Amino acid sequence: MTPGEIDLKSVSDRLEIVHVCLEDLRRLPAETLEEFSADFRNPGTAESLLRRALEALFDLLRHLLSRRYGRGSLEYKEVARLAVEKGLVQDPRLGAVLKELAGFRNHLTHFYQEITPEELYGVIKNELSDLEQITEELRQTVARMSGA
Repeated sequence: MTPGEIDLKSVSDRLEIVHVCLEDLRRLPAETLEEFSADFRNPGTAESLLRRALEALFDLLRHLLSRRYGRGSLEYKEVARLAVEKGLVQDPRLGAVLKELAGFRNHLTHFYQEITPEELYGVIKNELSDLEQITEELRQTVARMSGA
């Protein structure tokens, strides 16, 4: 695959999807696990929003790796590894989180029957800020790459 121009509209669209999904996740009733679990729709909604946010994030990373480095169709864990290796995500802690998120996305997609309301609640309560920080770092990376 030949490197090319970064499509800033595509980047912006994917960043917006992540942002909206995170806002929607924060709106779910989740003060306690009991509150979150009380309505059967909450875990399903959380699962869908998390998967969508992660897929948008990894689609964005694939785009950057493809356009900037000529690296095409990659699996999520490989995308995470290369994103760190190529400096798209520079913070070592966030790079490690990104690798975990790749595994979590695969878990959401392929082992959905194993996802529990407790696991989803834990992500909502404790891990959304990591996803926000990765998104912000990518926003800054794209600005540097595009000279904006």
